Amino acid sequence: MRVKALVGFPTLVLMLFVAASAQQPAPVKAPARPQVVAAIAQTKETQAAITPQMALQMLKDGNERFVSGTMKKRDLTKQVKATSTGQFPFATIVGCMDSRAAPELIFDQGIGDVFSPRVAGNFANDDIIGSLEYGSGAMGARVIVVLGHSDCGAIKGACDNVKLGDLLPATLASIKPAIDAVPNDGSPRNSKNYAFVQRVADKNVTLAVKRIRDKSSLLRGMADKGEIKIVGAMLDVKTGKVTFVE
Repeated sequence: MRVKALVGFPTLVLMLFVAASAQQPAPVKAPARPQVVAAIAQTKETQAAITPQMALQMLKDGNERFVSGTMKKRDLTKQVKATSTGQFPFATIVGCMDSRAAPELIFDQGIGDVFSPRVAGNFANDDIIGSLEYGSGAMGARVIVVLGHSDCGAIKGACDNVKLGDLLPATLASIKPAIDAVPNDGSPRNSKNYAFVQRVADKNVTLAVKRIRDKSSLLRGMADKGEIKIVGAMLDVKTGKVTFVE
């Protein structure tokens, strides 16, 4: 290739510049962002079409979206209007009151999608179970999830036998069966032992699922007929990931 010398630029230098420019790789395109899907409010028809397994998968998919940062696009004002005359949730999630464990957020759900009874320690007492009977027996929720989480303050308080206030000790006492159910391996059984706290949290979820089935003939019967699912789950507050125990 012949290159005409420019004023102040020797021909050889200009040739090297042109050759180097020709070898530059094409700009790399940024990877396409995952498509954001618009969400709609549940209706009687959409709820009726959801099976218990589908409902569970919807929660799993929602958590995957939450963890990956690809949550659905929601117009909450429109969902408020759409649910103003009725609600048709597909799931009920029994959760802890922990500010890091809001079910609608970590499962990427909107207004009218889920019932979310919450109490410190996510245990299942009679009031919670009665609410679950309403959610599935009267309102058609297809799956019940007992959601525990790591680093739970209520679990830690129960492990340390905290005495605070007039009613908190009675609340924490509801977690004591889970503490007693964890075998004593000789390690400290207090909040400073992270592994022990997590074992108690896991057992607390398992016992809550069992208590729901034991205490409610309605929900047990629905589960046995395949009309609903009752499962446990554990949220890792460090990652936002939920692991299900079916």
